[in-house]
Amino acid sequence: MLFLKSTSVTKAPGIYEVDVAAKPPGKTFGIFMATDPDNPPSSVLAELEKLGFYRSYQQAYTHKDKGKVLDIHFHKNGTDLFNGWKTEECEANLAAIDNLFNGVGIKVAPRVMSLAEAYA
Repeated sequence: MLFLKSTSVTKAPGIYEVDVAAKPPGKTFGIFMATDPDNPPSSVLAELEKLGFYRSYQQAYTHKDKGKVLDIHFHKNGTDLFNGWKTEECEANLAAIDNLFNGVGIKVAPRVMSLAEAYA
C-alpha cells in the first residue's frame, strides 16, 4: 500500500498517487497506484493492460481523511529468469510507463525499493 497523505487532491483524474518501483536488484518494476474507486482512471487502467501489465493486487480501504481508496498493483512478466525483465525489456517498459503517465500529467520516478520495504 502506498503512503497516501490525503484523498482531497489527485495527481490526475481518479489517481491519488503512483509509485513505480522494483525489488532489488531493480530491473523488473511494478506499478503501485492509489485510485478513486468512485471515479476510476479507466483509460489509464486499460492502457496498462494493453501494455501487458496485469493486476497482481487490489484492495479497497477508507483513508484516515474518510476518502475511499482503491489500492492497485500492476506487474508485467519478462523473458529473463523468474519472469524478470532483461535490460532491453526494462528500458522499453519504463519508456512506455513514462509515456503513459506523462500523457495524463504525472511525472513518475522509477526507484529501487530498500530490502526492508521489498520484503515487508
